Amino acid sequence: MTGRSMRLLLLVAFPLLAAFYVLAGSDFDTAYIIPRRLAKLAAMMVGGVAVAVSSIMFQTIAGNRILTPAVMGYESVYLLLQSLLLLFIGTASLHLLGEIGNYAVSILFMLGYSFFLHRWILGHAHRDIYFPLLVGLLLTMVIGTFTHFIQLKISPGEFAIFQGFALASFEGISPMRLAFSAVFTGAVCVLVWKTLPYLDVIALGREQATSLGVDYQRHVRFLLALVAILVAVSTSLLGPTAFMGIFVANTAYLLAGNFRHRVLLPLGSVVAAVMFMVAQLMVEHVFNYKTTIGILVNLACGAWFLVLVARPRTDL
Repeated sequence: MTGRSMRLLLLVAFPLLAAFYVLAGSDFDTAYIIPRRLAKLAAMMVGGVAVAVSSIMFQTIAGNRILTPAVMGYESVYLLLQSLLLLFIGTASLHLLGEIGNYAVSILFMLGYSFFLHRWILGHAHRDIYFPLLVGLLLTMVIGTFTHFIQLKISPGEFAIFQGFALASFEGISPMRLAFSAVFTGAVCVLVWKTLPYLDVIALGREQATSLGVDYQRHVRFLLALVAILVAVSTSLLGPTAFMGIFVANTAYLLAGNFRHRVLLPLGSVVAAVMFMVAQLMVEHVFNYKTTIGILVNLACGAWFLVLVARPRTDL
């Protein structure tokens, strides 16, 4: 099957799968079941766009296909922030900051980490993909360990709240959080769309982009800030998705057949949304809510990541 045929199949399957998810077993209950499923479907769309766009952009900046924001510790930084808020402020942080305040603090915190990542890691990585990968994994482990240490210091009630931040799920997403996530994601996508020509040039590498007249440092710093915002939005909306970005991005590369971001970003967004829908259908109809979407997604995408790392390639 050619890449064009696979793209057409995906585009046809996407609306059919969405309709099946919303209507299957609903008895056309427009008072509760269908509106609830439509809200979950909207969250899948927003989260899929955020995960796909941030992952593909980050891989373009890093210059390889096995680095994602999750591997580089973005999600761990978000969870560290939430644990620190619970440690120092307690459950009052939920009322003190509110959903808007938590969004703002999370985005600012992750923007700071993004600047650190660019200044001290990617800025010295050049063509060596192993250095940023190993340092990113190390940072993820260190931040995760510190987060676990903080969990031992908070109360059981606060820990239960933290688990809500740490587990990827579409259950209990408030309309306000979904609305703000959609606004942030839409605004970032508009900015990304305006920088598509620069993204295509940056994908050629630092030296080539500079020789073509692109202000590499300024554009990369700006794009990393957009990645940080998208990761903050997707993680706060859904929870950590770990290696999902690797699967989504590489599937988009396979289906697109080229490296133009005008094609890659929408295609990756559809792949991510379809994967969320399939995982959610399995949670509801196969496992009967005895597992979570995060476990299924991380299991499948983690295996895909191991295959990518183990497979001998020279174009990562």
